[in-house]
Amino acid sequence: MLEVMITLSCLVVVGYMAGKLGFLGGDFDRQLSRLVINITCPALILSSAMTGELPDRRFILPLLLISVITYAVLTAAAFLLPRFLTRRKDDEGAIGFALMFGNVGFMGYPVVASIFGHEAIFYAAVLNVVNTFTVFTIGTVLITGKSDTAGSRFEKKVLYSTPMMAAYLTMAIVALEIGNIPGFVSMPLTMLGNITVPAALLIVGSSMSQLPLRALMGNVTVYATAALRLLALPLGVYWLTRLLGFSDLVVNINTVVIAMPVATYGTILCLKYEKDTTLMTEVTFITTLLSMLTIPLLVTFFL
Repeated sequence: MLEVMITLSCLVVVGYMAGKLGFLGGDFDRQLSRLVINITCPALILSSAMTGELPDRRFILPLLLISVITYAVLTAAAFLLPRFLTRRKDDEGAIGFALMFGNVGFMGYPVVASIFGHEAIFYAAVLNVVNTFTVFTIGTVLITGKSDTAGSRFEKKVLYSTPMMAAYLTMAIVALEIGNIPGFVSMPLTMLGNITVPAALLIVGSSMSQLPLRALMGNVTVYATAALRLLALPLGVYWLTRLLGFSDLVVNINTVVIAMPVATYGTILCLKYEKDTTLMTEVTFITTLLSMLTIPLLVTFFL
């Protein structure tokens, strides 16, 4: 696990240096992000059901159920805990979002694949269905503070985005046990999917290189939020879901997915609704940095 995280960290460092040297950043990062989200990541999800044995379809419903339970717990934490972490009312929404949502798309898939194997990307994709829905409903409420307009602000097209369609199609392939997919289909998807991990981590590193020095230091609120996001909440959900009787594999993958650093969607939503991005940017950076240590600790001592 330590070797895996060092490998992933090296790619983030390369992205950071490339950003500082001008090879990455700005419009290039935005275009590369679009490529990863809309093309290579969906290919990665689809290829998870096309190489070797099919993932076990019996895990689909348990994964969806554990995800619903997980985000019910995280929703409660997102609305209750921020008031104890900051005195600024305007920061509570950003902290709540940071506590609730991890960076599943960019960091979650690479880490899950590295720990549990390529086929586990399928399981992470199933978990991400609930994550994506709640980001653009509850997440919007947290950022805007206006629950009465959440319904009108929710963009239904998110449910039909390329990554979500890939998740639906992959679930159908596994549920119907459609095997022996021709190589001229599976091999290009696998090759495209393999771009996702290095590209996503390079983007993470490049985005770090654009932050001011103050963001690299953090403050008490940022570190308290990071401790809850990376350790306390994942461990709480881990013990709860074990007590509820979910299988070890389902519990472990779910725990790793929610132990990711803060989702980059937080900054995107702040920009969209004209909210201050300072705190969100800082906590995203600090949690990304600390996750290189906390994820190996979680996997080594608890999973």
